[in-house]
Amino acid sequence: MNGLEKINERIRQESQTQAETILAEARQQCEAIKARWEAEAKQVYETRMSAGRQDIQEQAASLERIARLESKKELLQLKQDLVSAGFDKARDAISALPAQQYCAFLAKLAANAAAGGEAVILNQKDRAAHGAQVVKAANEALQKAGKPAGLTLAEDTGDFSGGLILRRGSVETNCTTELLVELCRGDMAAKLAGILFD
Repeated sequence: MNGLEKINERIRQESQTQAETILAEARQQCEAIKARWEAEAKQVYETRMSAGRQDIQEQAASLERIARLESKKELLQLKQDLVSAGFDKARDAISALPAQQYCAFLAKLAANAAAGGEAVILNQKDRAAHGAQVVKAANEALQKAGKPAGLTLAEDTGDFSGGLILRRGSVETNCTTELLVELCRGDMAAKLAGILFD
């Protein structure tokens, strides 16, 4: 091997060594960059996952609160419907009393509400079935109580399910079962709900 070949060989070896050194340093830098970015990516991932879990937990808690409120609202509506149904049944039960009891009920209503001299308005069915009896019994009750009597049976009828209306001139006293039950509703709704749901 001559001198020129030796020099070329030495340059080649030095270049090879230098290239390997540069390549090794580049690999180390790449590994360091990769490790740094992986650590940063892991941190970002953990932060986002934690925020996502917290967001999901907050949404779940919110949905649970909404579901509880809806459930309470539906339960309250059910209770109100049952209480209303109870009052509707009470109104229907009054109208469904046996004829003698119902007639006595109407006469008592008229006597208690009358000032004397009113016309008794009944619904069409009650007027036909009990009209004369109700007026007679109410007048008798008023006389026994020492109050002025003079109730008469009105020619017209009312559009209500039961009870009566007393009319004197342009003034009417509403004693219909619808109104009586509605007046009781305010006082008794809470008691009825307590009985039904406690």
